[in-house]
Amino acid sequence: MLDKSPDQILDNNLIHIQNEFKEKLPNIVLCSEPFHKAEFLNKLINSVETPVIFVDMDLLYTGYIESGMIQKKDHLTVFHPTKENWEKEFTEIITRVSKEKFLVIIDSFNGVYNTFEDLESAIFINSCIMLLASLGKDVGSSLIITAMARKKENEGWILTPGGKQIIKSAKTGVYFLKRIENNLIIRSIDEDSKIFKI
Repeated sequence: MLDKSPDQILDNNLIHIQNEFKEKLPNIVLCSEPFHKAEFLNKLINSVETPVIFVDMDLLYTGYIESGMIQKKDHLTVFHPTKENWEKEFTEIITRVSKEKFLVIIDSFNGVYNTFEDLESAIFINSCIMLLASLGKDVGSSLIITAMARKKENEGWILTPGGKQIIKSAKTGVYFLKRIENNLIIRSIDEDSKIFKI
């Protein structure tokens, strides 16, 4: 169980997690509860001074901002790409990311795959993500992608809804986020990994 590990790192200001995210690009944060995901992303955005690009594919975070439940920060730019405007929005994002350091958040894989349903589009989106990761590495940016997922025996982590498998390379960091009592807990899905308690 995550809450019984003696190796938890208390990380209320998210400094350790930010350092962890710099080790690999991109980083995928899996979660089975959308509200915990939104809470974590808000804490992450509030913990950085770097400008943030938020690609809101499922509109949950935008909904929190528009309702006033989350205060929009001055260093945050939110994009709402659709299938029709993806090329224009993505061109603007890569232009910005190629010039200066950003925290780039794509929320979420599920929204991307719901927008681009066919295999050819999914391959294109994965290529876009890898391009962003490559550009980000050159300027010291971090790239975080969230996904609503569940672990399926003999199949690994599966996106929900939709059932697509998480695409992972050796350069990708994959983490699982959950709430235990009053704390958010995030850890790499690799065995014997560090556990961060927020």
